[in-house]
Amino acid sequence: MKFKYFNFIALSLLIVVLLSGFHNEKRVITRSIISEKEFNLCFPLRNKFYSYAAFTSAVNEMAAVKIKIEKRGDWIYKINRTNKNTGKITVVRQDKDWDENWAKQKPYQSAEIDYADFCTSKKEFSAIFAHMAHETRNGTNNKYNDGLMLIQELVTDSAYISQNVIYPAVNGKKYYGRGPLQLSYNGNYGFASDCIFGDKNILLNNPDLVSLNAKIAFETAIYFWMTPQSLKPSAHDVITGKWKPTAAENQKGYKPGFGMTINIINGKLECNKGENIPAMKDRIGFYQHFLKLFKTNDINGMCSCAQMTPFSD
Repeated sequence: MKFKYFNFIALSLLIVVLLSGFHNEKRVITRSIISEKEFNLCFPLRNKFYSYAAFTSAVNEMAAVKIKIEKRGDWIYKINRTNKNTGKITVVRQDKDWDENWAKQKPYQSAEIDYADFCTSKKEFSAIFAHMAHETRNGTNNKYNDGLMLIQELVTDSAYISQNVIYPAVNGKKYYGRGPLQLSYNGNYGFASDCIFGDKNILLNNPDLVSLNAKIAFETAIYFWMTPQSLKPSAHDVITGKWKPTAAENQKGYKPGFGMTINIINGKLECNKGENIPAMKDRIGFYQHFLKLFKTNDINGMCSCAQMTPFSD
């Protein structure tokens, strides 16, 4: 009897240990997103590079990432990256002046970006797909069937290099537009690399990864859509209604809605120029097309950025 009793106790303890270990194991994040049929309907002529499998893989991998951006003044940053699968928190960027006393006197702001919040509605899918389609289209105007055809810019002569102490260009590398949202300039490649990989050097050293690896290409689009930069809110916060303009921003014509996402992505070339700018109209056309495909609507209806002051870089 004693032998059986001790066996029972040992077995019970083993079960407790195993269950405890299972409970504490980090969960791999997965996301339910649109179907492959819906994806193909949105992009019937897409380049095979932009596969549904790559898109879903990018969404699920980014869902395991959370970023905290802290800012003192307009240009002094600290960025923490959390891998939600492991719980590991890494400081991926801390500008050299962050701990200076004079910097601590600057206005402080912080934002937390959980990439698992990407596109939780068909309206938001319609918005980002509209920009992706416009940026990568290569077909007939007003048919709205030619999105995700171009992997990179047709003309790659320009290096798209700007002076940037934190994310300096690497000699011999070009940072022209690549991927669904045509990621451009060394600053964006470095910032994207910090958020996606936790290492700015991966995309700064290898910008061609965005045009060679479809999952990474989609991840750069998710990063750009979800992440506020400088004085710009994120397109995600704008289209979901989380962002609210200040009184000063109202004076610039800034209003929640699809039009504001145009200003975030390419306002300098497309906004505050009237209602007949072809590129702006094309984005709006794609947005309305996708809203119909997804059988949803945008009650807000603020699609134009014709009267919005562009952001200054």
